[in-house]
Amino acid sequence: MAEQVIITKVDIYRFSIPMVPFTIATGTMDHAQNVFIRVHTNAGFYGVGECSAFPMIVGETQDTCLVMAREFARLWIGADALDIECLLKQLDDFAAGNTTIKSAFDMALYDIAAKNANVPLYQFLNGLRRIVETDITIGIASPIEMAKKAKEFKALGAKILKVKLGKGAVEDIDRIRHIRNAVGGDMKIRIDANQGWSFDAAVFALQSLGDYDIEFCEQPMRSWNDDRLPELMQLSPVKIMADESVYNHHDARRQINSRSCDYINIKLAKSGGISEAIKIHNVAAEKGIACMMGGMLESRIALSAKLHFVYASPNIKFYDMDTCMLGHKIDPCVGGVTYDNYFLNIDDAIGIGADADEDFLKGCEKIEIR
Repeated sequence: MAEQVIITKVDIYRFSIPMVPFTIATGTMDHAQNVFIRVHTNAGFYGVGECSAFPMIVGETQDTCLVMAREFARLWIGADALDIECLLKQLDDFAAGNTTIKSAFDMALYDIAAKNANVPLYQFLNGLRRIVETDITIGIASPIEMAKKAKEFKALGAKILKVKLGKGAVEDIDRIRHIRNAVGGDMKIRIDANQGWSFDAAVFALQSLGDYDIEFCEQPMRSWNDDRLPELMQLSPVKIMADESVYNHHDARRQINSRSCDYINIKLAKSGGISEAIKIHNVAAEKGIACMMGGMLESRIALSAKLHFVYASPNIKFYDMDTCMLGHKIDPCVGGVTYDNYFLNIDDAIGIGADADEDFLKGCEKIEIR
């Protein structure tokens, strides 16, 4: 019988990162509402996990994540950290939903497992390195301001823009017209309405945007309009990517089988972590539906875990991994992912390869569960 790695305590931190205000269709964030955890073991090492609460999307706040983290940590004390499937099922049996904070616990288990195997996480997941070039996101502002920002990103070497829309279809069209005119035809532009349009507005906007060479549109409507997506797919000249309509692999199966999307955006904060993200990826791969690696406002800690997952997930074809470039005023991470302009890299440190900066943690509220 393999030796167990027993969980001895869990440290939970209120991991708030100040940032330049960032606006999407459903609201504005002026700091990243993150939670950081360390799951300690009797093996002399701990696993790290981080999640970023985005209440207007997933319905969790930093405070709800902290409350649930206490409950989850108590469940795991004395358990075998290598029994990932059992421990994650324990969280799901205890509480439905709460996928954001669950993703931090999931991440910590995978970090422990890879460290126990003495390999980088992507190797533990049977992955291979590859070139990963992220897009860069433009938040909602006036058409002129957004076009100016697009030109600035182009000058810095960006090749792929992700443009936030959803605040009004007529002005959204104007936003894209200004941006496309500003950057020319050589940059890729993908758009994200963040559920901001009605069905009629989505039809109008997407048909009007068909002439602007849009790579795809993420989540044009609220998920309660999912039954109208097949019709929208028929009417839209722009490909549709499901985001808030797909939290788990069951959602992915329904969206694919009903012909409701061309692509799927995978986010750990929606799926509850790497374990479920793997299932979404595999369901999509079986049906020939390419995926994107997305995120909320995570630091380079969770970003590192996402890059390892990307290396192990060949059906992820698009990369929206710019969260740390979106105005974080502080970098609370040591080790981990590095950016070479818009290309992501990571060294072969074991596990996730990233951790929180101890000086930053000294200023964070801490909860310890034994």
